[in-house]
Amino acid sequence: MLKYRIAFLIVVFSLLLTNCAKRGMVSGGPKDTIPPTITFSTPKNFSTNFTGNFIKINFSEYIKVKDINKQLIISPPMKKAPDIVPMGYASKYITIKIKDTLQPNTTYSFNFGQSISDNNEQNPYSQFKYVFSTGSYIDSLKIGGIIRDAYDKKVDHFVSVMLYEAATFTDSTVFKQQPRYVTNTLDSLKVFTLENLKEGDYYLVALKDKNNDYKFNPKEDKIAFFKKPIRIPNDTIFRLDLFKEELAFKAEKPTQETSNKLIMGFEGKEKAKNTKITVFKGGEPLTSVITKYPSKDSLNIWFPKVKADSLKIHVSNGDYTREFVAKIKEMKTKSDTLSFEAKPTGSIGFRDVFTITPSIPLSKIDTSKIKLINVKDSTAAVPFQLKYLEYEKKLEIDFKKEADQRYKLTLLPGALTDFYETKNDTLKYTLGTRSNTDFGNLRVRLENVKRFPVLLEVLDKNGKILATEYSEKETVIDFNLLEPSTYTLRLIYDDNKNRKWDTGNFLKKELPEEVLYFPGEVDVRANWDVDQVFKAD
Repeated sequence: MLKYRIAFLIVVFSLLLTNCAKRGMVSGGPKDTIPPTITFSTPKNFSTNFTGNFIKINFSEYIKVKDINKQLIISPPMKKAPDIVPMGYASKYITIKIKDTLQPNTTYSFNFGQSISDNNEQNPYSQFKYVFSTGSYIDSLKIGGIIRDAYDKKVDHFVSVMLYEAATFTDSTVFKQQPRYVTNTLDSLKVFTLENLKEGDYYLVALKDKNNDYKFNPKEDKIAFFKKPIRIPNDTIFRLDLFKEELAFKAEKPTQETSNKLIMGFEGKEKAKNTKITVFKGGEPLTSVITKYPSKDSLNIWFPKVKADSLKIHVSNGDYTREFVAKIKEMKTKSDTLSFEAKPTGSIGFRDVFTITPSIPLSKIDTSKIKLINVKDSTAAVPFQLKYLEYEKKLEIDFKKEADQRYKLTLLPGALTDFYETKNDTLKYTLGTRSNTDFGNLRVRLENVKRFPVLLEVLDKNGKILATEYSEKETVIDFNLLEPSTYTLRLIYDDNKNRKWDTGNFLKKELPEEVLYFPGEVDVRANWDVDQVFKAD
């Protein structure tokens, strides 16, 4: 009997151990972190005298190929994309079928970027290159450099960096022809290397190429370039600053938006404010006003309330002229009514300018009906400066602001008259300022400035310009009463002295004005004075 009991206990204990072992069992061993490797390829990598059109590359384990259209860089580019298998399923090999005619005595490279990874753990085989030559040797020269944005601190991903042979290069080449050599920064790099190059003279160009066709489209692409050709071999670290060209002005056919307003799209945002438009009814010109549409590259054309089947619109901007005919019909929607939007509301910063934006352009402003007082001393009028920006359709009212004060702005009836002779009702706005101790002061000491004048800008974390100072010789610049926050500093060498940054132009061989960023962030705290050195070299 005792033997049976002992046997029973042994069985129960064994079952318990088995269950515990199942719960604690380690499955699969350590996680695989090793990327796949090449076992062999046909033809071999770095082969010479290549004459075929088929390549097979075998790997040590099952792999997947993904994002090949974005990741694969073929240099020199091929007019016809090769067929690459597999796509979307696991395999131990890759095949490449070349569909283009290969150039003689040329070294080709296929850089797969981050597109190849093992099937199980997705470990990437980074920057794998397959190289061959149609000649008797592999070209082995290379150059490298960095990519920057000419204006913004953030740099675009997937920037194409290209070389064109100098002997055949013309101004139209970047618009019409593919380069001799190309590489790409992909989605994580701000540096580039062009490899397997032949000795010679080349033009160096970079594109943020929206169409991925290695051709410059000024409407969409950013470009960077060297004015003169470079010689290879070359051990220079090249810096390329990408910029978006300012487009030439071009108007689109106006369309009717309300009974007495047209909307006209355009290209060339920076030049649009110089546009002159005349509206004709029959042969007679009408009084009209042009304003910027708030959220589009478009202009509003305001004209009197007239009855007409059509209006002729004459548009001019510099050397550009064009005429349109706009059909006019009676609109069921109501015409624009006069209303106002004011900014800021409630609290106003020491650097802020109070603005009133009317829904309809203003034709008259009666300053005798505009009153600004300090609420704490209601008998004292506060001096103010008034500016009406017709293109922006914005009335600016600026005044000196003292700490811990409240201001009351009143616009009596008739202070503002719009384009259609409608006058405002009474408008009242109350604005308050905070204590000086709620803000911080920033002093910037510029060192190693190469030339003057310069613009020094304070930017918030979103890149918005909060304060700007223009200096023709001063190297100590103060920004007082800033909101407590972390800021970025940007220095612009304003070479044409127009107090703004100017972009470049490829055909004119104009480079953008030079921009430098302070390498870190500046922490401004409440009731603190910050003294910051900015080395401008």
